[in-house]
Amino acid sequence: MQWVVSALVLGLAVSSSMVSAQRVRWTTYSIPQTGTSVDFPASIFTEEAGRPDGYGQRFRTADGRADLTIQAAPNLSNDSPAAFLAKKHPPARIQYKRTTRRFFAVSSYKGDKVWYNRCNFSSGLIHCVLINYPASEEREWDDIVTRISLSLRGR
Repeated sequence: MQWVVSALVLGLAVSSSMVSAQRVRWTTYSIPQTGTSVDFPASIFTEEAGRPDGYGQRFRTADGRADLTIQAAPNLSNDSPAAFLAKKHPPARIQYKRTTRRFFAVSSYKGDKVWYNRCNFSSGLIHCVLINYPASEEREWDDIVTRISLSLRGR
């Protein structure tokens, strides 16, 4: 019985550290129609998972525990980042929020997931990354989310 419990604990430790344990292979994902580009951890998000509104692609991990959307859409109302975010009615309990005149970044928890959204505004377009991942793996995802977020570009 003790062996089963030890194996289970080891299994949980291995699965929760898989993001940090694997060597991450990065590439650039681009949306030619909008000039959107972002560093993309292709060795983590290996499955295509449909298309968002506007232009872009959704991806998920092979086991479905995390997903990433890279998206660009016209800013039809010419909203500022703050006005656009307010129109989306974000939840009241946002854990992290940063808004400037060129972008917003917000993050919080929903159930057992962390969600993170960043949108950059330029030339009538909104360029976004949206990431959902297990809250139990938050520390392992920190560097990955940071690199994705800081690499987001649009013309």
